[in-house]
Amino acid sequence: MENQCLPKKVPGFCSFRYGLAILLHFCNITIMAQRVCLNLTMVAMVNSTKPAHSTNDSAVAILDDVKNPVYSWSLDIQGLILSSVICGMVVAQIPVGYLAGRYPMKRIIGSSLFFSSILSLLIPLAAQAGAALIIVCRVLQGIAQGTVSTGQHEVWVKWAPPLERGRLTSMTLSGFVMGPFIVLLVSGFICDLLGWPMVFYIFGIAGCVLSLSWFVLFYDDPKDHPYMSSREKDYIVSSLMQQVSSGRQPLPIKAMLKSLPVWAIILNSFAFIWSNTFLITYTPTFISTVLHVNVRENGLLSSLPYLLAYICGIVAGQMSDFFLSRKIFSVITIRKLFTTLGTLCPVVFTMCVLYLSFNFYSTVIFLTLANSTLSFSFSGQLINALDIAPRYYGFLKAVAALIGMFGGLISSSIAGLILSQDSEYAWHKIFFLMAGINVTCLTFYLLFAKGEIQEWAKETKTTRL
Repeated sequence: MENQCLPKKVPGFCSFRYGLAILLHFCNITIMAQRVCLNLTMVAMVNSTKPAHSTNDSAVAILDDVKNPVYSWSLDIQGLILSSVICGMVVAQIPVGYLAGRYPMKRIIGSSLFFSSILSLLIPLAAQAGAALIIVCRVLQGIAQGTVSTGQHEVWVKWAPPLERGRLTSMTLSGFVMGPFIVLLVSGFICDLLGWPMVFYIFGIAGCVLSLSWFVLFYDDPKDHPYMSSREKDYIVSSLMQQVSSGRQPLPIKAMLKSLPVWAIILNSFAFIWSNTFLITYTPTFISTVLHVNVRENGLLSSLPYLLAYICGIVAGQMSDFFLSRKIFSVITIRKLFTTLGTLCPVVFTMCVLYLSFNFYSTVIFLTLANSTLSFSFSGQLINALDIAPRYYGFLKAVAALIGMFGGLISSSIAGLILSQDSEYAWHKIFFLMAGINVTCLTFYLLFAKGEIQEWAKETKTTRL
């Protein structure tokens, strides 16, 4: 294999490539925090049950109104505001995937993160102007965040040596689960102490700082980095020499459509986002309706899966690269192993919730495991496109993410419909539907997934459509 000719490996955590992974990790935490925080601040923004103040407390009342302004938005308007960011993300996927690699990621990611952060700072002001303006801000913010989340995959085409793809990508992707965990922990305290607008200001300022850091620290090609050691440059460039070139070729759309390994990735991305969206959206509802806990306990219990998912994602990356570097398993065996864990474990644990949960603690444990084990997919099908088509990685990730988002929208809608029509067996129907989709998509993946570069994605003879 090409790995046999590589120069001596450069230590990981004292390198620029791992520094880049950490920087992207915090960027992902920030954009997720900016995306999710409105879900929690909305409670304070429309709260109509504030205690009445006496005449002597008029100064306190005025101060509280300034700190926590309240708006009379209907439930329909609230739903539009909360979902508008997803609309923006859907719009961004294909254009960003097509442009990835053709334009510098330094400018695209840095400017998009900065734009999203500025919009976060403007949301309290937009709320004062009316719901329509805040919806516009959220759609634009979704476009910017979708650009960051999709465009960053192209970074690893030139920065991730094959033996380190698992840990580098899992380190960055884990930021997407750490962001909601942080929001669930701190947003309530910020709202109480400083007012809900400060939530947007804090995460907006954090994003601005990170975007400026990105412009200073990141270079599209490791060969151009002025502060990286020549040893690390040689290691990265040599490891990717047979996979990546500077030239760009037309997208082989017809070959992609005929490629079963591509469809295996797309279908499992659909299953992953279906399960992830449902579990994230309806775990608090399940805890509330089945376990009958108060709001504060619900928030704490709902945050536990994010913490464990973060740990699972990091561990999966380390294990996958360990198996590959020690030649214990082949690339495709590793991808299938972690895809199986990330797809099948949530099914097993949701079945345990239905049939093996006999008390409060067992239910919480199984729910937490069902949510968190999805992160094993970080080292499975979520990076498999980098193995089979590094030249078109950004585009394939965008297509998979777009189809996956439709899966997320469908799953939340169907779950809500089932819950409204069948209160007795609703959770059984929802969990079995998720299990059927996951098992079907996993079976297709195990049959047709590949771990080597496909013919249509190679340097030569790949321009025919």
